[in-house]
Amino acid sequence: MKRYPSLVLGLFMLLLIPALLPAQRLFTRDAKVYFDATSKNSPERVDATNKSGTLVLDVATSKVQAAVLMTNFVFEKALMQEHFNENYVESAKYPKATFKGKIDDPAKVSFSKDGNYTVTVSGDLTMHGVTKSVKAPATIVVKGDKVSASTTFDVKLADYAISVPSVVADKLSTQAKITFDSTLEPMKK
Repeated sequence: MKRYPSLVLGLFMLLLIPALLPAQRLFTRDAKVYFDATSKNSPERVDATNKSGTLVLDVATSKVQAAVLMTNFVFEKALMQEHFNENYVESAKYPKATFKGKIDDPAKVSFSKDGNYTVTVSGDLTMHGVTKSVKAPATIVVKGDKVSASTTFDVKLADYAISVPSVVADKLSTQAKITFDSTLEPMKK
C-alpha cells in the first residue's frame, strides 16, 4: 500500500503534463491574405484582400500548411475581380493557392513563452497549377494563450504562368506582394 500515493501522483502528473504543454496543432480559417500587384506608375490600385485563408501549424514538427480560395479575393472594383478570376488566375480551373512547408529555425520560437519571434519559413507554393519553392521571413507572436503568425513575400507572376498583357502593363506589375496574417487557435481533436 505504500506505493499507492506514488501511483496516484504519477497518474495525476500524466494527466496534468499534456495540459501544460502548448497545443500540438494551431489552426485558423480566417487568415487575412493581401495581394498587391500594382505597378509603380499605375493610376489605380491593383490589390485585393481575402479574409478566409486557412493555416495549420504543427508545433511538434514545425510543419505549416495554408490554403486560399482564389474567388474569395475581393477587389475594390468588380471588373478587376472578374479579370483576376477569369483571365489571370483562372479560378474555375485552379480554385485555390496552397503552401506546404516548415519553419526552418523552430528553436527560435517558444510557444509557451510570450514574445515576438522572427523565423524563416520555406516550402512549396502552388498557384495557377504551378508549384515553386519559396522562402520568406515570418513573425510569430505569442501573447498569453494567443498565437499569431504573419509573413510578406513577393512572387513573380510569370513563375506561375500568369502573363501580364501589354494593354494593362502600366497598371499591373509583373510581381505581386503577398501578405499573410493570422491568429491561431488550438485545433480541436
